[in-house]
Amino acid sequence: MRVVRNYLYNAGYQVLAIILPLITAPYISRILGAHGVGINAYTNSLITYFTLLASVGIGYYGNRQIAYVRENAQKLAQTFWEIQIVKTVTTILATVIFAIFVYFYDKYTIYLWLQALNLLAVAFDVSWLYMGVEDFKRTVMRNTIVKIISVIAIFVFVKDVNDIGVYIVILGLGNLLGNMILWPHLSKMLTKVKFSQLKPWQHLGPSVALFIPQIATQVYLQLNKTMLGVMIGTTASGFYQSSDNLVKMVLAIVTATGTVMLPHVSNAFAGGNHEKVNKLLYTSFDFVSAIAFPMSFGLAAISLKFAPVFYGKGFTPVGTAMMIEAIVILFIGWSNVIGLQYLLPTNKDRAFSTSVIIGAVVNIILNVPMIYLWGLNGAMLATVLSELAVTGYQLYVIRKLVSYRKLFTNTWKYLVASFVMFGIVFFVDQSFGMNLLNIVIEIFLGGIVYLIIIFLLKPSILRKLDILWKDKTLM
Repeated sequence: MRVVRNYLYNAGYQVLAIILPLITAPYISRILGAHGVGINAYTNSLITYFTLLASVGIGYYGNRQIAYVRENAQKLAQTFWEIQIVKTVTTILATVIFAIFVYFYDKYTIYLWLQALNLLAVAFDVSWLYMGVEDFKRTVMRNTIVKIISVIAIFVFVKDVNDIGVYIVILGLGNLLGNMILWPHLSKMLTKVKFSQLKPWQHLGPSVALFIPQIATQVYLQLNKTMLGVMIGTTASGFYQSSDNLVKMVLAIVTATGTVMLPHVSNAFAGGNHEKVNKLLYTSFDFVSAIAFPMSFGLAAISLKFAPVFYGKGFTPVGTAMMIEAIVILFIGWSNVIGLQYLLPTNKDRAFSTSVIIGAVVNIILNVPMIYLWGLNGAMLATVLSELAVTGYQLYVIRKLVSYRKLFTNTWKYLVASFVMFGIVFFVDQSFGMNLLNIVIEIFLGGIVYLIIIFLLKPSILRKLDILWKDKTLM
């Protein structure tokens, strides 16, 4: 089954994406220090606003539109070039606006121009095409090669605190070259089309509609770092990003299903198979719950001692921040299923946009008082409440379209197993010293405890996995 293979490709890559930063992050935090990490976090949060403008919602929109027309070779090529023209123009526009911003903003000018490599990379990003046709193997292999090369370059070229710019360039070039690698294969994928047949601007309106939720998403992903940098200092931004990086690395495994399922569900919806769409939702939601609960509780259990050991003694505040933020693994996992795997593929763009906008509004309202009162931890709490608002609204929207009983049938079992696991791992974590061996032991112990309780409670996902394992043709 294509979905299973694609998930394994994507999840495998996400595991690699976790392992590689685990190798580089301790090195970078010690070489650049909290201040250097903070400068990268702050300037990257600023460039993200411009890369967002350049991409103008095409990541989601292009993926879905390609999935709709992928059976028609001529229509596929025409749709690709129309959307790509729009993205090229918006990238040029975003670059001009960025140049104006840098002219008037006189802080970290050099670092901001180096971060602009990420802006240039947007113009060459055609991963949405490969995702739309469900060719995940090619994108995964590309990203794997680029990430490994980037890791090697970091250890070779980043040597002291003065190499902040070098570090930024390595990351930016990694994005740019990674996107460019996919272009040569386009000649084999796409048939020729006449330029006169292209009508690119018909895609601008729909992509802008999905651009709005992306703006809102970045508000509560990037605004926290920006506001911490302004209200407290760039070091606090670095602490926030250090916590967020570890949480999002774990979250990447949970949300790997979203990237895979969006084109698959879109294609099923385009074919009029609405029963299959709902069935896929129930299965995906149950699977995500089964892995999101233990990952969220497990990360929280080891965070207090893990963060300062991993990043260095100067990063002690990251531990508490991680414990607060860990719960978003569950909330984002659920909203990823409902939003990317149900609302977007079924053309419920307005509901999806509204949910993300609500999250952004909640974040904006809570950020200032919470950062003022509790600093870094206040920003984390605002993030958690924002994600809760997104998930809560999406669940409200689908209340008449799906069965809550089918959606949450096994949730209490995952919660019980994860809660018991948290108690045991947290006790062990606080009772013994923290080192690499103890981390491995605690993760292994947590996994064993969770699996034992799951096998005792027997959620329905075990039966589905058993069927999948026995039927090798599905792989």
